[in-house]
Amino acid sequence: MKTSLDDVFINNLPTLDLHGEIKDSARVLIKEFINDNYNLKNPKIIIIHGIGTGALKEETHKILKQDKRIESYHLNHYNNGCTVIYLKIKK
Repeated sequence: MKTSLDDVFINNLPTLDLHGEIKDSARVLIKEFINDNYNLKNPKIIIIHGIGTGALKEETHKILKQDKRIESYHLNHYNNGCTVIYLKIKK
């Protein structure tokens, strides 16, 4: 997994907030968010899934594992309620 010190400064990155969503709607939102940012060539994005029961985090990570456009991802070191994602952007 990739990590970097600039993960502290995630406020300027494209972000999807899943608070209040259920797994089915979150699945659609996550896939659309990845598609949009891949097409926009954004190499690093954030998904906020919260901590709660862990259901949205599990669903998020399940989708990320299956998507071949994802280079790597990890929980934010300062907030376990969000995941930092690195996309495989062709240059």
